[in-house]
Amino acid sequence: MSDDVYNNVLKIESEGMTTDRVDMSVDIYESADCVGDHEFRTETNTQQPPQCTGSDSVRIRSSRAAPVCLVLLCVLLLTAVIVLCVHIHTKSTNYTEERDQLLTNITNLTEERNQLLNKITNLREERDALRNELQMCAGWTCYQSSFYYISNEKKNWTESRRYCTERGADLIIINNKEEQDFVKNISGAAVVYIGLTDSDVENTWKWVDGSTLTSGFRFWASKEPNGDTRENCVVTVAVPKLPEWPGLVGWIDVACNITYQWICEKNISHLIMP
Repeated sequence: MSDDVYNNVLKIESEGMTTDRVDMSVDIYESADCVGDHEFRTETNTQQPPQCTGSDSVRIRSSRAAPVCLVLLCVLLLTAVIVLCVHIHTKSTNYTEERDQLLTNITNLTEERNQLLNKITNLREERDALRNELQMCAGWTCYQSSFYYISNEKKNWTESRRYCTERGADLIIINNKEEQDFVKNISGAAVVYIGLTDSDVENTWKWVDGSTLTSGFRFWASKEPNGDTRENCVVTVAVPKLPEWPGLVGWIDVACNITYQWICEKNISHLIMP
């Protein structure tokens, strides 16, 4: 029994000594950390006894992390500035292109406006010219696509044509039977000059516009033309003229210096597009 007690006492003492050694080891390590930290202190702090706590370790790690965070913040700020500059430059370029496009559109619209103003001016001039022409056409008769004027006075063929041309017209050109019948109706019993002559080449009858008389539209009276070089101009009669031309109706060649009435013709298209 005494041996067991003795053994237990030795065991307890041995365990106590082991615990003391562990505590001493911890104290030694803590003292070493404190000494290492104490070496970084300033001379004013050397008079204070070295102390080491958990907050000191956190402070050390924080002081080391601060420069790193500052560097990272500067990098992020620089990146943001670069991105912002690129964005501003891109926007500025786009705005410049849009401005140039708008200026181009404005220029085009200005040109179109000027063209429209010119067209309006031209249309007004044409309107005024048409109004003047219509006023001059008082006493003229409209048929199909032309205006016709039959004179009351008498002139020779050349003077008759001059009268017509001074009014933007010419002696009548008869193109078909309907127009020939129309001339008969408006001339009545009068003998009137038409725009047909062979003054340039005998027996080659031409209208005043230079076109040659075709065989399809000939309305000569019986046995006409028969005047040779003596009679180079043409009149038309709707009713036989007595006693000169008994029974003759249609075209008759006459001497160009004889005075007769005449018929002027003006195409409507000449009024619209002078």
